[in-house]
Amino acid sequence: MAVAGPAQARPGVGIFWMCLSAFGSSSMNGIVREATTEMHAFEVAFFRNVFGLVALAPMMLKAGLRATLRTKRLHLHAARGLLNAVAMLSFFYAVTVTPLATIAALAFTAPLFAALLAIPFLGERPGWRRWAGLIVGFAGALLIIRPGFTDVGIGVLLILLSSLVWSGALIIIKILARTETSLTITTYAGLFLTPITGAAAWAFWIWPDATGWLMMIAIGILGSITQWSVAQAFHEADATVVLPFDFTKLIWASVIGYVFFGERPDPMTLVGGFVILASITYVAYREREIRSS
Repeated sequence: MAVAGPAQARPGVGIFWMCLSAFGSSSMNGIVREATTEMHAFEVAFFRNVFGLVALAPMMLKAGLRATLRTKRLHLHAARGLLNAVAMLSFFYAVTVTPLATIAALAFTAPLFAALLAIPFLGERPGWRRWAGLIVGFAGALLIIRPGFTDVGIGVLLILLSSLVWSGALIIIKILARTETSLTITTYAGLFLTPITGAAAWAFWIWPDATGWLMMIAIGILGSITQWSVAQAFHEADATVVLPFDFTKLIWASVIGYVFFGERPDPMTLVGGFVILASITYVAYREREIRSS
């Protein structure tokens, strides 16, 4: 399930935005790891959404609040918000107990799950080449997990759950994108995510100290930068051009994990992440070929 290419491609610009997204995402995960030494992951997720909405406020006001919130598909926005909340809470908790490089690598499986869900929910019919790409991608995930050879911890299971649930949200986003603007979709996501994650955080609530507030703001800003950069990357260049550079996310995660948390990256994690990302790129390439023909 790929994003349609731009009308006038600018590959260099698209690659820049994808690399910026990878850096922002990895940095955010590192700050989440540090923040959760004092606060519960659910509370960090809540503040991520609060400050995400704050970041959206200027765009909402510029477009007009009524225009931004106009929709005939509130039920789909609600469903997307619920799925997104489950995925985010699972992901943020996994960050507290899983090496950052492993998180980055296994998070690449979300587009693979989305491609599978697109078959029953969007009526897509992948050919054998795309099936081969998906199989290779999941084989890459097995290289990382290595069931039977290493302990499969709760963090790995939560990352896979997060990717699976998030892929369902991606399907809904693709449906919503037919009639809704990106700002409307993003705004409703924040409006549903904030109370749901807030309810989850309630039982673990503590007020952040000064350093905690700075980290919450940084997480919100980096999260917004990451989302914006991904959208810009796909706007400027075809998915097959920019997706390979998402691999820099794994490099940054390995560096941050090693420098700040003493995590030594597992070579098989790097190999598995590369295999998954290569398969995603190939699936995107096949979808582009089918569209163009």
